[in-house]
Amino acid sequence: MTGVLRLLFGGRARRRWIHLILGGALAMPYVFVGSVVVGPLTGADDVFGSLALQLGSFAVGLPLAAATSVFPLTRPLESAAVRALCGVEGDALAHGPARTRAARGRTAAWFTLHLGLGGVISGMSLSVPPFALVLIVLPVFASIHDSPLALPGFLHHGWALALSPVAGLAMLLALAACAAGCGALLARWAPALLGPTPEDRLAAAEARAADLAVRNRLARELHDCVGHALSAVTLQASAARRVLDSDPEFVREALAAIEDTTRRTVGELDAVLGVLRDGDAPGTAPAPTLAADLDGLLSRTRAAGQRVTATLGTDPAALPPLVSREAYRIVQEGLSNALRHAGRPVALTLATTADGHLELTMENPLGSPPAAPAPRPGGGHGLRGIADRVRLLGGTAEAGPAGERWRLHVRLPLKGTV
Repeated sequence: MTGVLRLLFGGRARRRWIHLILGGALAMPYVFVGSVVVGPLTGADDVFGSLALQLGSFAVGLPLAAATSVFPLTRPLESAAVRALCGVEGDALAHGPARTRAARGRTAAWFTLHLGLGGVISGMSLSVPPFALVLIVLPVFASIHDSPLALPGFLHHGWALALSPVAGLAMLLALAACAAGCGALLARWAPALLGPTPEDRLAAAEARAADLAVRNRLARELHDCVGHALSAVTLQASAARRVLDSDPEFVREALAAIEDTTRRTVGELDAVLGVLRDGDAPGTAPAPTLAADLDGLLSRTRAAGQRVTATLGTDPAALPPLVSREAYRIVQEGLSNALRHAGRPVALTLATTADGHLELTMENPLGSPPAAPAPRPGGGHGLRGIADRVRLLGGTAEAGPAGERWRLHVRLPLKGTV
């Protein structure tokens, strides 16, 4: 018994009842328009004085409601109401306007169903409770018999009068059952009529992919510029601490290098954020490139104690801007990895091939035995970031031991990039 009462009068049932009454309220303007049509056709002066004419006006108004459901905000508003009042999960319903003819047709069917059932339940909610209340109190208040309510004569005496309270309660339960049944029907049909179409799912997937791409790009940029700077600063500070008393001149140079590295890193962070905005903000520092910033990168790395030799078989200034920018980040990440194995010289080679590719090679001895870098929480993303950059440009990347050396070899196409 408790379960039945919860089903008829519980919180979900009440919210669905409110949803139906909202549908009835939305149906009223269409009913008024229908009455303007039905009145002249039937010659009636008072359409709302007859139940049959009211139902006729309601029947005329529903097609008008279906026609107006093509308004773009209809589906988002109806979906929001269903999520809030009908207990339907958000992922089962579409968020945006209907884009296809089939989706607009389903939205029209839903809107008509909502207004139709809502109009019926709203009318019952207005008329049934007062009449049921009269039946419940009829045996107690005899004066009701003489009121202008026009009660049927058989209710004035005998067994009908004794059973009228039961009939009143039964009418209220029947109203609640109708409301609960219509609410459950709408909740069941909502995913089918208001659910996302394949086009909606594709658009949502594309939006999620675009958001993920932006996040991955931000992670790559921050990892490369900040990771390199922190590696260099850590080594410079460590070296300065060891010779603090014996070599003050070296300490001054190390502190100057740390100052320069941090200043440039702040500028690179500004450039990263500028790239990710919709157009670079005024005053944003340009992103570093091989043409403009390779020499400074090599100098700062050497100042951190890393031996680096560079062989440039091509002019960095002749590279397309996109290739120059991404290649700079690749070199930066390669040098960051080398800094974690301080003391091992790195050989950097840049060359342009006859088939229109930039070849970038970085090598350093593995050593015997190879020294493992100090473990870093969350580390190990550098090579993945290099692979992502190379893949986006349509190039290839190989990294791993080659004999007694660690070798990073990257090929980036020059044609088709700007």
